[in-house]
Amino acid sequence: MPAWLAGRHKLLLRPAAKPLLFTACLLPFVWLVYAALANRLGANPAEALVRATGDWTLRFICIVLTVTPLRVISATPALARFRRMLGLFAYFYVSVHLLSYSWFDMGFELDDIAKDIAKRPFILVGFSAFVLLTPLAATSFNAVIKAMGAKRWQQLHRLVYLIACLGILHFFWMRAGKHNFAEVAVYAAIVALLLGWRLWRRWNLLVGGDGVLKSRN
Repeated sequence: MPAWLAGRHKLLLRPAAKPLLFTACLLPFVWLVYAALANRLGANPAEALVRATGDWTLRFICIVLTVTPLRVISATPALARFRRMLGLFAYFYVSVHLLSYSWFDMGFELDDIAKDIAKRPFILVGFSAFVLLTPLAATSFNAVIKAMGAKRWQQLHRLVYLIACLGILHFFWMRAGKHNFAEVAVYAAIVALLLGWRLWRRWNLLVGGDGVLKSRN
């Protein structure tokens, strides 16, 4: 490993790296809490909170999906140690997103929430993404990974690709009423690029460098 690459690898392995990342990931939530208390969320604070937490959920899902390509392309295996924390922050923000919707929009009326989920497709899609993300968060710990086995754990966590697509669809339908798709297109392009890279890499691993399909036997 070149000296500059070894130095970067060691930097990411420092004990302070994870606390610093944790603090950085928490900053959007801290800002939202401060802005809500200081009345700096605009004319409709409830809507601002719901939308901001949804945006940060999608951003963290994109960041999680970026870890592997960045790790492979930059030859920095130490990046993998941050993927679990980033994934759990994605779940944290989607939980706050759901809580904000349930509290500010629906007043914690469970019957009304259930009816709203069934009635509005974009709410159903978003809730489905939350449900699918829950087992991924619950199985992100070493003891659970060991109990499940690496193969089954990896198969389960491939749901993140479906979750990312559901998140894009949720965002698309939410913006459809205002015909504002510019931001949706950016997220969709990022997710498409990240998933496309994975398909390309899987194909290359399958066929090898000579373009000949490898046998599984």
